Amino acid sequence: MKNLKTLAVSLIVVASISSCKKEAEFVDLNGGGEIAVVKDEETGKMVNEKTKEPVTIYVKTSTKDTIYAPTGEVINNKVVKTEEGKFTYDSDGSAKMEEGDHKIKLDEDGEYKEKDGDYKLKIDKDGDVKMKNGDITVKTDGETGVTKVKRD
Repeated sequence: MKNLKTLAVSLIVVASISSCKKEAEFVDLNGGGEIAVVKDEETGKMVNEKTKEPVTIYVKTSTKDTIYAPTGEVINNKVVKTEEGKFTYDSDGSAKMEEGDHKIKLDEDGEYKEKDGDYKLKIDKDGDVKMKNGDITVKTDGETGVTKVKRD
């Protein structure tokens, strides 16, 4: 009787372990699902193994790294979500955001640009600031702090 209970418990444990879903190794950010990623022998691009569609950005779940498929580069914290809900990455290291007419761009070298209708702002990496809002332009030298205002 004791052996029968031990056998029953063993069978339950084995059944439980074998029925556990294995965690996917990759998640396609734009496709929104678990995938297997393989290299297409003809094109050299990384593709979804099942659909053979190219993959652009995916997450390797074992390391939690975000990968840019065309280069294999780890791009953690460099991914931008577009207004359409898709994820993108600029391989030059810059980040962009667009929401209607409002646009923001931050270049890898530290230059910042923002535009929203008639409003424009540019901050150079050396601290120079140029702001235009309608017919007013304001320029500030980053080193001296001298500000000039001009009306059109």
